[in-house]
Amino acid sequence: MTGFVNSARSYAITVPLPRLYSFRRCPYAMRARLGILFAGLTVELREIVLKNKPAQMLAVSPKGTVPVLELAGGDRSERLIIEESREIVEWALQQGDPQGLLNTGLVSANALIDRNDNEFKHWLDRYKYADRHPELSQLDYQQKGEVFLQALESLLAKNRYLLGSNISIADIGIMPFVRQFAHVDREVFYSLPYPNLQKWLRDWLDHPVFLQAMIKFPSWQEGDDEVVFPQITAFARS
Repeated sequence: MTGFVNSARSYAITVPLPRLYSFRRCPYAMRARLGILFAGLTVELREIVLKNKPAQMLAVSPKGTVPVLELAGGDRSERLIIEESREIVEWALQQGDPQGLLNTGLVSANALIDRNDNEFKHWLDRYKYADRHPELSQLDYQQKGEVFLQALESLLAKNRYLLGSNISIADIGIMPFVRQFAHVDREVFYSLPYPNLQKWLRDWLDHPVFLQAMIKFPSWQEGDDEVVFPQITAFARS
């Protein structure tokens, strides 16, 4: 299972910029963009349309999912492709971690993110697309997803963030998925008995780094000018 490590492993600085294939609303891509922003890095961003994936992305990552980070060294033999959001965050924070996201409970953070990715995401998809999964009702899927939300609520009853008083990789790794759950039916989500989780999510939705991560960009097509991310020109409401 992929996990974050606080190791001395490093990657060579690349020229041109690392290239990130992303989709704004994908929670995995949000996770990757947050990692890049918290690391203080700059990348070339290619916003894609999932129904019309560019051949250039498929050439470097045939599995066709986002995010994909392409690191190009001096020649093609040095090119490195990172296809998992957690590994992109790890790579980014190994380049720089000014807020110490990797310093807080890595074992606990990895366990929590594993649970998010392997358990909560399963029920989240069925809750969001209940019509595609008629085996249970949407309410059933919601309640199964709430088991994980209850665990987060318990953690946030003790601390401002999931693992303490400071932001950790658990927060940026999990928040995009809680956001997606909430946005299935915001009225329902904010009526649930999870006040600490709701405050945590509201705070994240107003966080300057998240707003920067959610700036809208036009979809990339071959021949377009390079888009540098981040662009400190505007914030976008989610």
